[in-house]
Amino acid sequence: MRDRQPEFRLGSVLATSFTGTLSERHGVPVERIPTPQRLIDWLDVYDLNVDSCTAGQLDLARELRESIHQTATAAAQGDDLPAAALEIVNTCSTRGRATAVLSDTRERRWQLSSSARVEDALGVIAADAIAIIAGERDGRLALCASPTCQAAFFDTSQSRSRRWCDMNTCGNRQKKARFTANQRAKSDRR
Repeated sequence: MRDRQPEFRLGSVLATSFTGTLSERHGVPVERIPTPQRLIDWLDVYDLNVDSCTAGQLDLARELRESIHQTATAAAQGDDLPAAALEIVNTCSTRGRATAVLSDTRERRWQLSSSARVEDALGVIAADAIAIIAGERDGRLALCASPTCQAAFFDTSQSRSRRWCDMNTCGNRQKKARFTANQRAKSDRR
């Protein structure tokens, strides 16, 4: 029987979804890409198909993930971007070989060559992070209100007032905790 891997937290924003491959950073961390194969699986979900991944490439992917998380967090808080993390994001962006293509629905997509490497896919992710952090996309960077998560996410809601990185996980968990606390308070008053 194969060990069950944690499900991916998928979103519509590539760069912040990638940072979500490590969740609960301030609680009990959940690593969603523990093996090279899981990174390949995650990339496939976003049509960044690669045939193989080495342990070194997985390490590079995690280094990029953490660098995006650090720069996005700093940007969301209005702080200076950390130089070391910024250098990693920029380096990954320049090393990747991908082509922007236009879909029939007028969306920009990335196309990797038939001999794509993990570095090519990471370049696409880094480029997406750069566009978000530079303010080139309509939305705002925010941090999840969950004290155990605090993930950076890109809020594209009309009001730009989202509080949770994902309502189905962090939002529901917080709502349930509030409900349970209210129920306890009611029973204590009886």
